[in-house]
Amino acid sequence: MARTFTFRGKTLEELKSMSINDFAKLLKARQRRALMRMGIREKQLIKKVEKIEKKGENKIIRTHVRSAVILPSWVGKKFAVFNGKEFQELYITPEMLGHRLGEFVFTTKRVIHSAPGIRATRGSKFLAVK
Repeated sequence: MARTFTFRGKTLEELKSMSINDFAKLLKARQRRALMRMGIREKQLIKKVEKIEKKGENKIIRTHVRSAVILPSWVGKKFAVFNGKEFQELYITPEMLGHRLGEFVFTTKRVIHSAPGIRATRGSKFLAVK
């Protein structure tokens, strides 16, 4: 039996038919405040997504706006979010609603250290220099 996705008791179709202000009422306070106080960059991103949706294209949307709250109309779309060095692809799923784009694209990699250098530790003094 397939489970249907619900967000605060609303199905995905109901969420997509809502306005941004109505969707914001379902979010927690921090995300609701971010949606109510949207800046120019976030508004431009929303217009860019709507423009691509009207054309019916399925291309990747490149953006630097990591602080944008994920909206229901974005579900199923691909974004390329800038992590400070390169654009990383991100496929939007219903579980991501209300989160920010930057939460799913990490800016730092995991640190993997190599072996210590010569004379870096007490035990390395017995190693040959060459």
